[in-house]
Amino acid sequence: MPQPWRKWRRRVAEAQKYLPGLPDDEGDLEEVFIDPGLAEEAERIAEALVFASAQPISETYIASRIPRGVDVGRIMSRLKASYASRGVNLVQVADHWAFRTAADLSFVVQTDEQEVKKLSRAALEVLAIIAYHQPVTRAEIEDIRGVQTSKGTLDVLMEAGWVRFRGRRRTPGRPVTFGTTRDFLDHFGLEEIRDLPGIEELKGAGLLSGRVPSNLHIPVPVGEDELSDNEDPITQMDLEELGLLTPKAEEDD
Repeated sequence: MPQPWRKWRRRVAEAQKYLPGLPDDEGDLEEVFIDPGLAEEAERIAEALVFASAQPISETYIASRIPRGVDVGRIMSRLKASYASRGVNLVQVADHWAFRTAADLSFVVQTDEQEVKKLSRAALEVLAIIAYHQPVTRAEIEDIRGVQTSKGTLDVLMEAGWVRFRGRRRTPGRPVTFGTTRDFLDHFGLEEIRDLPGIEELKGAGLLSGRVPSNLHIPVPVGEDELSDNEDPITQMDLEELGLLTPKAEEDD
């Protein structure tokens, strides 16, 4: 911005004496002082970037491509509103953005040949536990379900791209913790993990029995990129130990 906000506010206060309709909100003030042509150009660039990407694109990336001084959040909100009534909608997935077919038109683009792979009941249970209780270890998943969880069930969820290794719990043995991914949010139409339905919503949708215990509590899950107080991030050594990366020594050989 060419001048500090304090000076701008004084100028706006003086101008409002003659232009009573001039906005005084900080966000609206920003639009007053930004060249409309610059904001329009930023909007076009952001639209093109999201359209050209096959995957949700981050606000950080968009901000690095649009003119400096333009608020990427406001630009994306305006674009989202512009596409709200169209055949494709601009949707937010965590801090990423993507174009998606409008929910009420999804049946139009579905093909009869498309094979729908259904998750097993065990996989659905594990996915729900991870989504609501993350970060959660395999032992904790088994404790909640009351039965052992096979490695194959977790593998299916990870291959689908809905579950990932989050970190390692600061307890003996340092067990791996699991959490959901941005693809999980994208697939289920969630802006953030806290948008998961609560008990009353689940009951209303018929997904919970009316005989649910009165003391049943559904926790608020930790955000996608937030580590809990008793959780360490996954390191290169951890990935090698889990068999997800080839040890560097072997690569050098």
